[in-house]
Amino acid sequence: MKLSKKQYNLIALAIVVLISLWQWYESQPLVQTTSNSAYPSVAQARSQQLRDVQIQGSGTVDRLLADDLKGSRHQRILLREPNGKTLLVVHNIDLAPRINSIKVGDTLNYFGEYIWNDKGGLVHWTHHDPDGRHIGGWLEHNGRRYE
Repeated sequence: MKLSKKQYNLIALAIVVLISLWQWYESQPLVQTTSNSAYPSVAQARSQQLRDVQIQGSGTVDRLLADDLKGSRHQRILLREPNGKTLLVVHNIDLAPRINSIKVGDTLNYFGEYIWNDKGGLVHWTHHDPDGRHIGGWLEHNGRRYE
């Protein structure tokens, strides 16, 4: 099949456009939605008594509390932070997998929404949002992510 000059020019133009788009795409910085620098630390959120802010951090499992079975079911985990303060993690197990292997003394990483209270605060929204209206959160335990 022989191409006309017009067809050849269109193909060449398409190739140039695709190469230009690829080069532009490759030059764009990566956006990290869960970077620690983008969100306050739990210490900042606690000291400022913030509510409904995304935080990311890590703690040691201090206590495994009974699941909250009223309404949406939630796994409740009390973390001890390096500074000695505690933080309650409330993980919706109707929307995300339950962490069955977790034990006292384990490390748990989290990304979710913080709500201040006088007991140290809590983190929830540690799961995806099936409606896509809220930033997805997660928990990480022993190299596995639960979201």
